[in-house]
Amino acid sequence: MDVTQLSAKTLVDQLSSDAVSSVEVMAATLDRIGAVNGAVNAIVALRGADDLMAEAAALDAGPNRGPLHGLPIAVKDLVNVAGIVSTQGSPLFRDFVPEQDDLIAARMRAAGAILIGKTNSPEFGLGSHTFNPVYGATRNPYDGARTCGGSSGGAAVALATGMVALADGSDMMGSLRNPAAWNNVYGFRPSWGRVPSEPAGDGFLHQLSTLGPMARSPEDLGLLLDVISGADPRSPLVADAGNVSPVQAADLRGVRIGWLGDWGGAFPIEDSILDLCRDALGVFEEQGAVVEHVSPPFDAEKMWGSWVTLRSWAVAAGLQPLQGKSEALKDSAQWELERGLMLSAMQVHEASVTRSEWFRRAAGLFQDYDVLVLPAAQVWPFDIETPYPREIMGRVMDTYHRWMQVTVPVSLIGLPCMAAPAGFGAEGLPMGFQLIGPKGSDARLLSMGTAYHEATTWPQKRPAMR
Repeated sequence: MDVTQLSAKTLVDQLSSDAVSSVEVMAATLDRIGAVNGAVNAIVALRGADDLMAEAAALDAGPNRGPLHGLPIAVKDLVNVAGIVSTQGSPLFRDFVPEQDDLIAARMRAAGAILIGKTNSPEFGLGSHTFNPVYGATRNPYDGARTCGGSSGGAAVALATGMVALADGSDMMGSLRNPAAWNNVYGFRPSWGRVPSEPAGDGFLHQLSTLGPMARSPEDLGLLLDVISGADPRSPLVADAGNVSPVQAADLRGVRIGWLGDWGGAFPIEDSILDLCRDALGVFEEQGAVVEHVSPPFDAEKMWGSWVTLRSWAVAAGLQPLQGKSEALKDSAQWELERGLMLSAMQVHEASVTRSEWFRRAAGLFQDYDVLVLPAAQVWPFDIETPYPREIMGRVMDTYHRWMQVTVPVSLIGLPCMAAPAGFGAEGLPMGFQLIGPKGSDARLLSMGTAYHEATTWPQKRPAMR
């Protein structure tokens, strides 16, 4: 039995029943990392094998600590983990070793996970392509000459290659959705306010980014989502929303799905992506769902203007302590910092008014449709040496992130969204779609995703680097 190919749910069940030991799982995990990580560079700052095996043995000798008991997890390198170098992909933090865990790491550790190291991410998580000057680039396991996406690229690759069974990600502008799509795994952006961010700095104003789980099945997404969800007394806008597990397949008969396609041409999308994603919706139709094309429900440029204002404001707030060291930041970070510092309060207010208008319009859409669907990316995985696409289908990209505009309708208003595999293109590269629900429909989305997954099992059919 190759434990590295088991689902996280199966693995924790076997660990709980002593069918397999933490030591056995850790040994298999380290063997798998040794076999494939050199080719993809997904896991960084890996702890020493002796320490990890000792921690696994201690878990075997003690009581069950929780729903992730004995499960090895590498944490995204935007998260501080006690005792592990935590760089955020920046040379400014190349040697930073935190003394305590960030909240999400603390919750996973308390649930029994063994935190083995980090997953690679872009510098400060900016840009949907995982490369940085500390660790270099992470390669797509389906084509090593291509990007794996980002910013949760290392997490997606670690899942796709069997180095971990569960991974945490974060998502402001598709940061776990686009790598899920490009690595044939699942990513889940929860309703904003379900998973608390680190209780530091402002806790009221910035509502664009959220933490979320990544896995090889929706059931496994639910396992980790329950661990990282829930109110923290220091987080004023986060509320308990109840567990989503156990996740069971939904009855899709009569489910109404709105297919948004390319938003009436507003989002340039490379050849065959739309067809592949629309074909994937046929799986829902086969189970009784009704799919209808939806005309653009909101002005895309107006939405984009709101987005770039609120995003630069949020990113600049995070980078402001480094303002005196801006020459050490990559160009996209400098661009965001400069834009954010120039914004007036009324510009931010006007952007939030537009955000509110889109939220109200989306609420109306969900009176007609149970879920909405968009592609998870506008381009196929591109050359790993290219920082970001500068044009799509002849249309010039005017910013470093315009090519991921398809993720903005979700991110701007904090809707729950599951990125699911849609299959493979002519060159053997993976692609995925976004399954989007109204605020608070997280459990329902996972159940619908499970019905789709049971009919397709893409991550199991086409595993990476076998």
